[in-house]
Amino acid sequence: MIAREYGWDMSFEALVAEIVGAFGASPDPTRERCWIAERGGEILGSVFLAKDDDQTARLRLLYVEPTARGQGLGRQLVDLCVAFARDAGYRKLVLWTHEFQVTARNIYRAAGLRLVDQKACHSFGKDVVSETWELNLASLEPVALYAAVRPTAWKARDREWTGAVRTSGRRDRDAA
Repeated sequence: MIAREYGWDMSFEALVAEIVGAFGASPDPTRERCWIAERGGEILGSVFLAKDDDQTARLRLLYVEPTARGQGLGRQLVDLCVAFARDAGYRKLVLWTHEFQVTARNIYRAAGLRLVDQKACHSFGKDVVSETWELNLASLEPVALYAAVRPTAWKARDREWTGAVRTSGRRDRDAA
């Protein structure tokens, strides 16, 4: 869906498969998570938080369906990542995106991340400007993070809740 939306080639789908495969291959439910938002059985969005190293978490694959955009779901998913990363003991949160993804960049900025690097490159069959963003988690107050995560009309579809969005850690798969 995203590849079609942006006119990207199959290398994007290969990257997504690699990220999701790595998430499922080496379980660490205390340090990594995937959140999936749904309403009425329809998946509306998702985001991954993966371990880069002992001190650094990486926000991966933030996605919100076109029908759910503009309702605060992307921000809620990012806030969940930030809160979980801090609670998991990470000191820094990083992410990689592209300059043209204005809405996502605004969400990252509002969540406290800052742009630390930009470079022109060729990604997914297009010439783009790649960006790296980061957030120093050690300087954040936990209360401020959790206050930003408010229940909305989004519902979880399994027994584990974080805010109002389903937490899909690997232990969910293992428990089934």
